[in-house]
Amino acid sequence: MFIQTESTPNPATLKFLPGQTVLPAGTADFPSAENADASPLAGRIFAVDGVTAVFFGNDFITVTKTDMTEWDHIKPGILGAIMEHFQSGLPVMKDGGTAASGHSEHTGEDGEIVGQIKELLDTRVRPAVAQDGGDITFHGFDRGVVYLHMQGACAGCPSSTITLKMGIENLLRHYIPEVTEVRPVGV
Repeated sequence: MFIQTESTPNPATLKFLPGQTVLPAGTADFPSAENADASPLAGRIFAVDGVTAVFFGNDFITVTKTDMTEWDHIKPGILGAIMEHFQSGLPVMKDGGTAASGHSEHTGEDGEIVGQIKELLDTRVRPAVAQDGGDITFHGFDRGVVYLHMQGACAGCPSSTITLKMGIENLLRHYIPEVTEVRPVGV
């Protein structure tokens, strides 16, 4: 098994490409080791000292480290953990553990606008953000403001605010006049 790595815009996060499907659908975000119970793979990666967050996409894993840890010191351990997991035959997610689809339901008078927002996020934004090793989830729309949550490499990335404001906000405002602003939310 050959695992490729790619840098991301976030210097504290690396993207690992195992050359096979990680999650068949959706994403899974593990912002801390306490959240890793649902995934044997995430648990193995968190066992490497210095890992602070793990994120799964369709064909990639992003890992975030502490500022005090050097990639040269932990990258071999992470590669080993990923390789061991895929060779073990264990599932990425435990039974009943499901990946998030990046959607939350929204009904009412803004339902049509929310549908347009989600469509643009799915077709234009999420694929671009996934290339950088992250994901973006819709959290709400209220009086012209779209609330989004950045995950994976995008969480805590120095350029995520610029991505939200200059990229995503401009795109949504261009196609959907009712959108006036995009704001990040934490979970």
